[in-house]
Amino acid sequence: MKKTLMALGTMAMLGSTANAQKVAFEEYDLENGLHVVLHQDNSAPVVVTSVMYHVGAKDEQPNRTGFAHFFEHLLFEGTKNIARGDWFKIVTANGGNNNANTTDDRTYYYEVFPSNNLELAIWMESERLMHPVINQIGVDTQNEVVKEEKRLRIDNQPYGNLFKAVKQNMFKVHPYRWTTIGEMEHLDAATLEEFQAFNKKFYIPNNAVLVVAGQFETTQAKEWIAKYFGSIQKGTPVARQKFEEAPITAPISAKWEDPNVQIPMTVAAYRTPSMKTRDARVLDMISTYLSDGKSSKLYKKLVDDKKLALQVGAFNYSQEDYGTYFVYSLPMGEVTSETLLKEIDEEIEKLQTELISENDYQKLQNKFENNYVSSNASVEGIAENLATYYLLYGDINLINTEIEIYHSITREEIRDVAKKFLNSNQRLILNYEPAKEKAQK
Repeated sequence: MKKTLMALGTMAMLGSTANAQKVAFEEYDLENGLHVVLHQDNSAPVVVTSVMYHVGAKDEQPNRTGFAHFFEHLLFEGTKNIARGDWFKIVTANGGNNNANTTDDRTYYYEVFPSNNLELAIWMESERLMHPVINQIGVDTQNEVVKEEKRLRIDNQPYGNLFKAVKQNMFKVHPYRWTTIGEMEHLDAATLEEFQAFNKKFYIPNNAVLVVAGQFETTQAKEWIAKYFGSIQKGTPVARQKFEEAPITAPISAKWEDPNVQIPMTVAAYRTPSMKTRDARVLDMISTYLSDGKSSKLYKKLVDDKKLALQVGAFNYSQEDYGTYFVYSLPMGEVTSETLLKEIDEEIEKLQTELISENDYQKLQNKFENNYVSSNASVEGIAENLATYYLLYGDINLINTEIEIYHSITREEIRDVAKKFLNSNQRLILNYEPAKEKAQK
């Protein structure tokens, strides 16, 4: 009875926390199709202006990979009214900072300014959309920048090609089979006209969402948005091809050699459903149960108790169309990959046949509540969440309600989803090994 009262008390606390943190927002469309979201937060004199475009690596051609990430860099080169090289100078001179990032599904740009510079931020993002200068000198400059980024972050990093090794084996027809950064020879071979065509196709107002979050006056913000974005012409709607992968019904084996590693990594990867599904959220909980923290099941068993692994982890890499569930481990000494897999599979089989304990279930709920609070703890986080939930999930109010989905997931669902997706005949086993002779390109 005492445990039941404690559990009820904890759930009541979680519910009150979620309600207290509700994110208020206003949304509307311009005539050109640009979706606008406004969120006021007067706790600090700061405003975030961001634009998320529905274009990522999956929108590229197989022989022209890396374009979406390349544009993340290229569109800082300058515009008709912002001289080449001046973008960052303008932001810094006005007390701001900015950045951008790209995934397989979308590209995101944002500025953080003192709230008295909102008009400047709105103008700059409208310039990026309406008047980008895409010329050969900019392409050549950013080509070298991207190559250096690839060398530093991927080619010369231990396990830097892990995602590439997994993706090319997990996906046969879907564009998720290549990496976000792409292949440098594809960028080298591309013409200026191809880059200009990519911009014209995807960087259009009706393929984007503009978010303004922070301290601002709503009427004034709407006037500036209409002034700077309203005259931009609507583009031809993007026609997206749907790719369907055949189910994995037999184990896939693969190997990758990396000159930057000394310890082999064993990876088990499973194809999982879209991040928009309930099952994807259950898989998030499963990965947290298995490997989040030193008290998690896999870490405690393989690292602490049996001392078979230096490191072990699991995570659900959720994306718009599909996801990939990773379980990885680094052996201790001469421990074999077969031994590690056997131990990992035992824990997964327990999940598939037994209910996790009430105590472990409550710990999961507490962790996801904490994650929810943290993700909306800053105006920058709220801005990106609003853009993401609108553009990729098609339900912007998930910023307030997604935590309720996690709260509603049962121990029985955790068991059933593990049984549905995490089976030995539905996976890739990748041996990521030190290079024996020369690096694989």
